[in-house]
Amino acid sequence: MQTKTAEFSKRITLGISGASGSQYAVRLLELLLAADVQVHLLMSDAAKVVMATETDEIWPADNKALQLFLTDKYQAKAGQLFVPSSKDWFSPVASGSGAPKQMVICPCSMGTVAAVAQGMSTNLLHRAADVVLKERGQLVLIPRETPLSPIHLENMLKLSRLGVTIMPAAPGFYRKPKTLDDLIDLMVARILDHLDVDQSIYAGWGR
Repeated sequence: MQTKTAEFSKRITLGISGASGSQYAVRLLELLLAADVQVHLLMSDAAKVVMATETDEIWPADNKALQLFLTDKYQAKAGQLFVPSSKDWFSPVASGSGAPKQMVICPCSMGTVAAVAQGMSTNLLHRAADVVLKERGQLVLIPRETPLSPIHLENMLKLSRLGVTIMPAAPGFYRKPKTLDDLIDLMVARILDHLDVDQSIYAGWGR
């Protein structure tokens, strides 16, 4: 059964929406798999377009091919990575009886924020977030937009009041980053800390 977790440290759903910031998602996926986490990866159609635009990553368009490609790329274990289609309503993430209790959407577009805030389960990504909310799980959103309109702010405030963690993609500069990768790692390390996933790329302030 694909939800078996005995050999994995955690089960986490990783959603990638069409906001800018694909590099965060790529690095986060890499480190989640390296930490022995079972990952259910959900990508919107817009996310695939943005990924191709922002990175040198060339990911297969077909979800089954993408699952095989990423499993090989990151040397994931059998049964560690699942990449369902946006309409795969039989995926475990679509139901509270099978979904992981933790989910992160990185990056998170304002359209996705709005859909989650209003309970609009129009695709599997939105439905998975809705499931985590109704099951009182942990939902972490990494919004990337500027400037923010009152609508954006109201939607994020609503979700925050429901217990959702809002972590804007705004890495700090106090560690004097020398490369873009340094900034990406700082943000991803903070996400992993909130998911309680072991990471060694950033020790934290004052450590």
